[in-house]
Amino acid sequence: MWYTYAIAGPWYRTVLSEYSSPAERARHVIIDTLMFEAFGVTDKGCVRTNNEDAFLTAPDIGLYMVADGMGGALAGERASELAIQTVEEVMRQAPERSPEALVEAFQEANRRVRALAESHADFEGMGTTLVAAQESGDQLLLASVGDSRGYILEDGELRAITEDQTWVNEVGRRLGIGEEALRQHPMRHVLTMAVGLGDPLRVHSYTVPMRPGTQVILATDGLHGVVDTPIIAEVIKKPISLETQGHYLLEAARKAGGPDNITVVLLRSA
Repeated sequence: MWYTYAIAGPWYRTVLSEYSSPAERARHVIIDTLMFEAFGVTDKGCVRTNNEDAFLTAPDIGLYMVADGMGGALAGERASELAIQTVEEVMRQAPERSPEALVEAFQEANRRVRALAESHADFEGMGTTLVAAQESGDQLLLASVGDSRGYILEDGELRAITEDQTWVNEVGRRLGIGEEALRQHPMRHVLTMAVGLGDPLRVHSYTVPMRPGTQVILATDGLHGVVDTPIIAEVIKKPISLETQGHYLLEAARKAGGPDNITVVLLRSA
């Protein structure tokens, strides 16, 4: 298990990314109208022998991500890491923080993961889900591919921001199959889109107004596919630190069997 804790202010601590210069950090603080506290944690769960999930908290550029790799141990891990590294690189170089820039960063990640898969036989079939949140003034820009989700807690209500790109959501429900049958359906784990497997890549994009006290959760299906939403909401509503919330959620997934890797990134606006 590894985790990171960060506050988007004068001081930063993060993983998978390098600090910007002091001048860039100061400029970030001046531009943003809200301060964000962030915490991320990942764990391999109780069944898997390796962790194919990855996450990023980069408060110096206001970027946060979660990814769930697939394609076998080495391939899945490499896909999730490469996708996150690529989006971070592109957004650091982007002239502005816009929905279009974030979507293009996803497209570049897709191109690089596909190119790696084509150049190495061991990486054939590699891919990853990806959900990202980018600060942009008093708004949060989200983009997602696959079934890693973004949630928002606002006015005491937890709701999903993102829409799953899965057979269940895009096919099963449209066919009128009931929720109980879908939970047992043999296609319930099938994705309809993933970074590295889609050409062209379909990226869902969202813009969320942020207010003081608003909280956003990014999570892989090792959490939301195992722990019911009311339980997640109960933890998120507790007046405790993000770090404590994150470990409570991780433990809830493990107590439910931990059948998959578990990753969550928590954001709270001050």
